[in-house]
This record gives sequence, C-alpha cells and structure tokens, in this order.
Amino acid sequence: LFLLLLQLCTTRTSPQSHRCPAACICTSDLLSCSRQMLQRVPKALPPTTTTLDLSHNALTQLHDHWLAALPHLEALDINHNQIRDLSLRAFHNASFLRHLDMSSNHLQAVKRHYFEALVSLEELLLYNNHITRVDENAFAKLSDLRKVYLSWNNLTAFPFHAVQGLGIYNLRTLDLSSNSLSSIPVEVLAALPENIGNGLYLHNNPIRCSCPLYRMLQRWNQRGFSSVKDFSEEHTCKVSDNVPRSLIKFLKHSHMFENCSASVEDVHLLPLEVMVGQPILLTCNTSNTSLPHAATTYMWITPHHEPIKHPGNSNRSLEVYRNGSLRIAVAKPWLSGIYVGLAMNSPYNFSRMCEFNMTVLYPKAAGETFSTGLTTLLGCIVSLVLVIIYLYLTPCRCLGCCKKPAPPSPPQECSAQSSILSTTPPATDGPNRKASANKHVVFLEPIRETQNGKIRLALGEDFPDPKHPKVLQLKSDSESISSVFSGTPIVS
Repeated sequence: LFLLLLQLCTTRTSPQSHRCPAACICTSDLLSCSRQMLQRVPKALPPTTTTLDLSHNALTQLHDHWLAALPHLEALDINHNQIRDLSLRAFHNASFLRHLDMSSNHLQAVKRHYFEALVSLEELLLYNNHITRVDENAFAKLSDLRKVYLSWNNLTAFPFHAVQGLGIYNLRTLDLSSNSLSSIPVEVLAALPENIGNGLYLHNNPIRCSCPLYRMLQRWNQRGFSSVKDFSEEHTCKVSDNVPRSLIKFLKHSHMFENCSASVEDVHLLPLEVMVGQPILLTCNTSNTSLPHAATTYMWITPHHEPIKHPGNSNRSLEVYRNGSLRIAVAKPWLSGIYVGLAMNSPYNFSRMCEFNMTVLYPKAAGETFSTGLTTLLGCIVSLVLVIIYLYLTPCRCLGCCKKPAPPSPPQECSAQSSILSTTPPATDGPNRKASANKHVVFLEPIRETQNGKIRLALGEDFPDPKHPKVLQLKSDSESISSVFSGTPIVS
C-alpha cells in the first residue's frame, strides 16, 4: 500500500506541462510554435519559457489566464494571426512581460482592458492591424512603456493628452505614421517633452495644412529630431478637405508657407555661453505661465531628452528647485544643448515656460598673447630670414682665395682650388675655343695619388657642347699641369 501511494504521488508531481508540445520547438527558455497553422494555443507549455513565439498561425482568440503556466515569460510574439478582440483577462498573470508583438492581426480597437495588466511592458507592436480607435486610458497603467508602434492602421484621431503622462517617464517612440489622421492638436504636441517629439512619427497622414503645424515640424527638423529629419519628404498635409487627393509635401515645398510668421514659442530660445567648470542656474519667468501657482510643479528636459523633476537626478549634478529653477553643479562639454523648462499642474496639463540653448566653452590658455594667424606669420618671417642668412652670409673657408685677384697677377698658392670652383674661363684658352656662358657644376673629389710631384685631381663637369669644352689650367710652382678635359698639354 505504501509503495502504491508513493507511485501515485510521483505521478502527480511530474506535470505534463514540462513536456514540449508536439508542434513546437523547445530549448532551455525558448518555445517556438511558429508557422504550424495552429488554431488554438497548445495546452501544455513548459513553465521555464521566457520567450514564446506563436507567429504566423491561425489563432483567432486568446482565452483568459492562458499565460498563468508561464510565470517567467518576458517576450511574446503573436504577429500574423487572425485575432480580432481580446478578452478581459487575456493577459492576466503576465506581470513580467516586457515585449509584446501583435502586429499584422485583425484588431479593430485598443481598449482600456487590453493591456492594463502588463505593468512591466516596454515595447508594444500593433502595426498593420485594422485599428480605428484607441481609448484615452489604454496606456494609463503602463508606466514602463518605451515604444508603441501603431503605424499602418485606420486611426482618424489619437488621445495625445494621455501621452503627456507617459512622456514624463519613459516613452521614447510613438509611431502613428501611415494612418488617416486628419487633424492633430498642435498646441498639445508643441508642449510635449522633447523626448516624445524626437520619437513621434506623424508622416504619411492626410493632416490639414496649417501654419502652426508647419512651424512645429520645422522647429523639430531644425533640432534634428529623427521623427522629422529621417522622413522629411514623407510629411504631407491636405490643402482642402473637399479634395481628397490635395496632398503636398509641405516640408519639401516650404515656399507654400512663406507667409507663416514665427510662433511665440521660438522667441523663448535664449542663447547662453558658459565656461567649463562653472556652476549654472537657469531661471524662467514663471509669471508667464497660465497654470495656478499653488498646484504647479516644474520639470526640465535636458538635451539628452531626460526629464528632471524636483529634487533632481540621482547624483544631484542637476537639481530642480521648487521655484522652477534648474541648477547645474558643474558645466561640462557634454551638457551643451537645449534645456526646456515646463510647468504642470497635472500629468495631462503642460505649459512651456522657457528654453535655453547652452554652449559650454573651454577657457583660453593663460599667457596666450598672439593669435594663431599672427604666430604663423611671425614664424614664416623668421624662417625666411634664416634662409637668406644661410644663402648669402656663409663664411668662406679660404679667406685668401675668396678675394678676386687682379687680372695680371699670377695665381696664388691656392689658385688650383679657386680656379676649379670658378666659372670664369682662363685667359689662356685656345684661339678656336669659345667661352661658354652656361654655368656648370664642378665636383672636387679628394686627391687620389701623386705622381712625379704632380697633383692629380678628379673633376666632373656638365657641358652643353662637347666640341667646345672649357679649358682649365692649373699651375704648381713652375711646372704645368695638363688639362683635365683635354689630352693635349698646355705649354706655359
């Protein structure tokens, strides 16, 4: 009896859920059931799964609590199925899910209860569905949401007021491109923090043309926002509601909006230059805001699209005071950029106070008196003077030979070397020889040997005309030295 009970307990404690479904592929924490034409989710799922792939099947619905057997699930792919709606508790028991891909399904709307249980969700992919409506509080409880993709749907409106609450925290990408948005609240979008504006994609929508829309997108384009800069030619607007095809690429053909005056918001951009290492205090005029002072709190958006609220960031390098001022403890080069001060009395009501374009500069080196151009010119002058001294004031090694002797005077003791280095032909040239006017280079090599008291020199010279060589006469005491360039001796 004891053995029978033990066997029964052992059978009950070995759940079938540890087995891999027949139509799937399992690894240690990955379960892939893709492209199996499944019409329902397999019942037995390994509890160690962290990534579940059910894409490219024929699923039409997800029953309640179907993820209860997967307590460690972090990524779920259900794209390319036929899901039209989600039950109230379809995603309950999935509090650790961070990535959800439901693109290319048949969803008609994004209702409030769809994803409210996914408190850890960071990425939500819903593009290429048939969504026509998004409830205002559909993302209200998703405080960790960073990326939402809703492109290629049928949206005609979107609750941008609900996005403001998300923008304070982590939202970085909101893709609403390729929908049917005919109008957007420009004043609401202009007040959004820049971390949302940089990732708010609105291209390929038939939005009604207006000067506020043009100014806002031009301002985002000048600041290098990826949402506008990368898709500048795909931003279109409709000239007339009565003409459905009256779309123009208004960022490319900006001459259509030359009469649009500058908005008030562009005036608030104040330039500010500071030196490295200095403490900075940015203060806005809070009297310009229309929000009640008692309930107003303040927030700053850094150039890195980071929201800073009171009391400041984690290391206190940036502090926000209760009066709305921003203190930067030490100015660093990487802190340069545009700082935006916002006032708010609720997560859904913003008011832009001021903007500073701060540039952090390095101080000039101590003792620097000359500019770069003047220093370069002075160096060139000194170099030129040194070259002239080298060419024209080189000291002579044989002082006696450097003086030009009188014509009738006989050559001196060192006349051999001086005559070799001289380009003037000697007076004893033959009658049929003509003096060459060309200059020649003479190489004086060391004395190789002496024979019978006569000096033998090695000479080299370039001649323009080999028929008329220059005659070089050398004398040593009373003996004549034969010419180097002629085989006939010259009699003195």
